[in-house]
Amino acid sequence: MRQDELLRALSALRRAQVGGQRAPHKPLLMLWLLTRLHRSGSSAVAYAEAEGPVSRLINDFGPALANPARTPERAAMPFVHLERTLWDLRDAQGTPLPPSTAERGSLLKKAGAHGRLLPAVESLCADPATLASAVQLLLEEHFTPSLTQPLYDALGLEPETLLTGGDLREVLVRRRARRAGFAEEVLDAYRHACAVCGYDGLLAGRSVGLEAAHIRWHSHHGPDTVTNGLALCALHHTLFDLGALGLTAELRIRISPLYAARSQAGRYLHTLQDQPLAQPDRHSPGPDHIRWHQRQVFKHAAAAL
Repeated sequence: MRQDELLRALSALRRAQVGGQRAPHKPLLMLWLLTRLHRSGSSAVAYAEAEGPVSRLINDFGPALANPARTPERAAMPFVHLERTLWDLRDAQGTPLPPSTAERGSLLKKAGAHGRLLPAVESLCADPATLASAVQLLLEEHFTPSLTQPLYDALGLEPETLLTGGDLREVLVRRRARRAGFAEEVLDAYRHACAVCGYDGLLAGRSVGLEAAHIRWHSHHGPDTVTNGLALCALHHTLFDLGALGLTAELRIRISPLYAARSQAGRYLHTLQDQPLAQPDRHSPGPDHIRWHQRQVFKHAAAAL
């Protein structure tokens, strides 16, 4: 396997759908395995060890589950189904486990299931530039920019410890570039104020801490149009992309029932429930984009799904 083949294989990870929802299980498992490889020099891991941390990543950065009893074992799906061009999965006796293996954590632990990235993959990712390219590719293709730092934090990765492999990545994987002018058009439409809280801070006459958010993520074919944009302060942008904040079809603010806070400042978010979203000068948020966010990102109560 060459560098270009590895990056193309990562780019081609099948985007699983569970009940019509995005399921970023495999990219999150890959990110966790690459982090493990970066730290220890080996990606080898038993399912019993991976289940907790990988399931937490999926719970935090994927849609909520209809059945809360399954949240502790969400790692089972990618552990079984990660492409075998990248991944070797075996039982306690060393017998390969097929992709038809049941996606049940209890069964995988009973079988002593353990996996490891193929030697060629590990060898390539021992090169810091290739590793950085692989991590950047997975983040850009499956998530949205405001989640990059939260994902790095959750993985325990320091971006500065990875060499930038961007040149290699851009040559090998062609990605739809964001349209120039999108951010400015969105901020202008919302009069340079957060559509959720009204924050409109300026520094030296320019907006500071205010960002143009995609409602439907760019990585999931969201267009760079004002109807797919919101002006949000940095805090509410992150909360929106994590699913703590959402919108109704009537353009009212929703707060996830899974969100909780101890401090008065944190509990302030609850006061925004059912408040109207600030309306732009023109081009209100598109209903299709709002429905996508409701379905794919917003953290519903488990019973509501």
